Amino acid sequence: MNIVCLDMEGVLVPEIWIAFANKTGIPELKITTRDEPDYDKLMKYRIKILKEHNLGLKEIQEVIEQIDIMDGAKEFLDELRSITQVIILSDTFEQFATPLMKKLGWPTIFCNTLEVAENGEITGFKMRVDKSKYTTVKALQSIGYDTIASGDSFNDLGMIKASKAGFLFKSTDKIKADYPEIPAFEEYGELLEAIKKAL
Repeated sequence: MNIVCLDMEGVLVPEIWIAFANKTGIPELKITTRDEPDYDKLMKYRIKILKEHNLGLKEIQEVIEQIDIMDGAKEFLDELRSITQVIILSDTFEQFATPLMKKLGWPTIFCNTLEVAENGEITGFKMRVDKSKYTTVKALQSIGYDTIASGDSFNDLGMIKASKAGFLFKSTDKIKADYPEIPAFEEYGELLEAIKKAL
């Protein structure tokens, strides 16, 4: 029995924080998990920048409402879900993901949650589990699933390496160079064929 685990941002939808950085003109918010492997450090940095600029959840959600999913993402996901089970494993937050899941046809997503004050200020975040993608893949394997995983960033490497098959998708040149043993694809058609072969 197989289950495919996909990253969300950079694979199915554009990076939320980059879109928000572009909208607000705050370049410091362009740093993502492609640049910073330590997610805890990255989120604390983001929250600090938001506080400095007096920006909260409402402003981010307004930008997310305007984000379009990547060209071909829904068709890819629909076809994949017609042949196997799929879970999106993301380090994003429930408060960010909902409008994007609607555009993708409501796939299953496991993600984290933000701590938000009454005035909308983001005060912290709660991770579902430590090393959430890797831990989830190992848990799925413990209940009898073979996992196939794909993502684009440092925080996807754990689940990719722990799976029976794993692929980089639209990743950076640095990550591809550092992990030449992981097949890397740029087009949904190529990724779909690779997953089909691994099933």
